[in-house]
Amino acid sequence: MAKLILFNKPYGVLSQFTDTNEDKNPKRQTLKDFIDIPNVYAAGRLDKDTEGLLLLTDNGKLQERIADPRFKWAKYYWVQVERELSADSLQKLRQGLMLKDGMTLPAEVNCITEPDHLWQRDPPIRFRKSVPTQWLEIVIREGRNRQVRRMTAAINHPTLRLIRHRIGPVNLGSLGLGQYKCIAIDKLVNEFV
Repeated sequence: MAKLILFNKPYGVLSQFTDTNEDKNPKRQTLKDFIDIPNVYAAGRLDKDTEGLLLLTDNGKLQERIADPRFKWAKYYWVQVERELSADSLQKLRQGLMLKDGMTLPAEVNCITEPDHLWQRDPPIRFRKSVPTQWLEIVIREGRNRQVRRMTAAINHPTLRLIRHRIGPVNLGSLGLGQYKCIAIDKLVNEFV
């Protein structure tokens, strides 16, 4: 039976099992520092500065279905940005933005309060007394490199913290930071592959 692994990736961890730049950088943490299950691969990626839900599987069809934007598995993020957003800035995110690699698809964007069950980030985000922050939930259906960060930067609200908490029908739930769990995927495979 195929495996689907949910991993709550900490800040600074690479979304791969080996560090291809090991010779050039000091030791960086990878998936092998947390997950000891053989023959599984990440279905999509999270950059090292992004926290939260990363899915891994040993099923190639499921991996493709999760990672490929053509299949439109929505990705849900909690995003902390500098300064409160105006209605105009929210609308720009919702309608799509022009980035260097083209126009983004429209995103679902809502202002939220800081999720109360978040773990402490190590290192903590920079804090500036004179600059307020705003939490958003952003849902995208494409997966460009560092897309959410580039979207908030395009409206002059840099991302301070980025956490993916859901991919399609799979959510992080109460999974602790740096922890993983395997879930039954019979129904998931039948519905989505």
